[in-house]
Amino acid sequence: MSQLSILEYPDPRLRTIATPVVDFNEALEILVNNMRETMYQANGIGLAATQVDIHQRLLVMDVSAEQDDFMLFINPEIIARDGLQTHEEGCLSVPGIFANVKRAEQLKVRAQSLAGETFEKDLDGLAAVCLQHEMDHLQGKLFVDYLSPLKRAMVNKKLEKQRRQEVT
Repeated sequence: MSQLSILEYPDPRLRTIATPVVDFNEALEILVNNMRETMYQANGIGLAATQVDIHQRLLVMDVSAEQDDFMLFINPEIIARDGLQTHEEGCLSVPGIFANVKRAEQLKVRAQSLAGETFEKDLDGLAAVCLQHEMDHLQGKLFVDYLSPLKRAMVNKKLEKQRRQEVT
């Protein structure tokens, strides 16, 4: 397994809309394992393939404190949603930035497993937030897109400052 490079905002590749996974093979298994390792190494709770410059509809997540509840969703689709919650979100592609985003509180999602088998899963709370956040990536959308233009400009300035400091 190897750790993958995570694209950072405002990289235009983060805006690419992912295509459905059609080949359920060994290459897909290797990608999933690499994404899993990358997510855990980066101390993330979710990672979409788009974030590692693979533009296929798959995401990994683990919202457990012990990092022992790994979940994989291939070709996910939300088939039901209920309620509303506001949660402070961060993103591995937008390091150091956090903002409140409103999302559905409960979801029913349909997806495929590594073997290509279709399943459905109910999610709520943080797991529901994470899934919606990662599915946004598959559509070329980031959580900063939910911010006002003023807040987004402030985020851009903060990220530019962080990058300048990393160079020096």
